[in-house]
Parts: sequence; C-alpha cells; structure tokens
Amino acid sequence: MDRVFFSMGPITIYWYSIMILLAVIAGMIVVSIASKKSNMKEYFDNLIFYLIIFGVIGARLYYVIFEFDSYKGNLLDILKVWEGGLAIYGGIIAGLIVTIFFAKKYKQKFIKTTDILVLGLILAQAIGRWGNFFNHEAHGGAVARSVLANLHIPKFIIEGMNIEGIYYHPTFLYESLWCLLGFIILLVVRKMTKKKEGITTGGYFIWYGVGRFFLEGLRTDSLYVGSLRISQVVSIVMVVVGIVILSISIGKKEEIEDSGE
Repeated sequence: MDRVFFSMGPITIYWYSIMILLAVIAGMIVVSIASKKSNMKEYFDNLIFYLIIFGVIGARLYYVIFEFDSYKGNLLDILKVWEGGLAIYGGIIAGLIVTIFFAKKYKQKFIKTTDILVLGLILAQAIGRWGNFFNHEAHGGAVARSVLANLHIPKFIIEGMNIEGIYYHPTFLYESLWCLLGFIILLVVRKMTKKKEGITTGGYFIWYGVGRFFLEGLRTDSLYVGSLRISQVVSIVMVVVGIVILSISIGKKEEIEDSGE
C-alpha cells in the first residue's frame, strides 16, 4: 500500500495526513451540529480552533517523549508529523487541559462541554486510525493470511497488512470499528440522557479505555515505561475516571428525582 497520496516535484502529500484531516473535519461537523442544538455553537467554534492546534502538539509530544531515542540524533525529525507518530492519549490530555481553561474563561460547564466534544472525538478516532493503515503502523503480531480471511476482513486490508511478506493483525481496523460502534452508542445514550450531564463523557472514557486496553495488548509498537505498556496504564485510568464521572452523574440524577417527590 503506497503511503503517498499525491506527489509533484517537491510537494508530497501522504495518505496519513489526508486521513487525519478527514478525521478532524468529521469531528468538527459532529461537534458543530451538537453544539448548535445546545445553543453553544460560537463557544465551540472558538474552542475547536485551539483544540486542533494543541491536540496535535500534545499527541506529538507524548509520542516523542516515550520514543526520544529515535529523535535525539536529529531533533528536526520531531516536526515530521506526516510520517506518523501521533499518540491519541497525548492529544486527549492536551485537549482536556485546553478545555478546562477555556470553559473557565467563558464561564461554561466543563462536563457539559466534554459531553459534546467526545462525540466528535470518537468519530475522529475511528477515521484517523486509517492513517496507520497507510503508514503500515499500529498493527498487531504476525498471523497467517487464512486467519484474516476467516475474519471476513476485506481483501485490500488483508493485502495491506502484508508487510515485507508477513501478514499482521490489523489492530488499526479493530480500533476503528470499536470507535465507530462507540460513536453510535454514545449518540443513542446522549439522546436518551441529554439532560443528564456527564453520562456521555463517562461513557466515552469507559468505552474507549476498555477497548484500547485489550487492543494495545495485541500491538507490536507499544510505548513502554519499563515493562509496562503506557497506553494500557492510561486506559485503566480512563476507565476509573469514567466510572467516577458516571457515578457522580447518576447520583445527581437520583437527587433530582428524590427532591421532586
């Protein structure tokens, strides 16, 4: 699978960049629609601008920090984000920090803001993962072609997972489908509980955290701290945080119902 989408003279555009761009656009559309329904469109339009900038910076820094040995010989390579190396957890952490400050500045509820943002985020993740496919990265261990065929994976993906004569598990595809399913579930959950702040945010943290924990165990390019896969550690933290958010949200719901009796 060719990594290059378009090339002419000194200009080269990679499929990775295209998929990230499509992911950002899709996420922005979802957030725009959801924020408009909540009469918060202008607030989110301004927030999204900063989230994109600092999200990319955070995703890159997170990756570079744990893979610094690969860059210390040529620091300028850190700027080559089109070659891959964006860690979603770094983007999420940076995004949360930006959202905290932004919500405080404009006197908006942080959790109400994240309830809308996570809808666009999880769809963007589903699309952005395809950038890894074109870059031949974020895949699992070696596997027989027959195993992939038995999973009814499309042929072009199977052949795209043939890297130097060896077939690999397309963990990028598994995560993409997991996020797409999560997006659909969160949409339904939000529609059913749109007056209960925190349900969508907590659901996202738990859903993505659980999925990423198990999928990370299949990957061959995990970032480590000692013998620990850092993304699995962060996934556990996400699940715990999600459970706490849901517990608080459900508790507030019960308080409201009790007070109305």
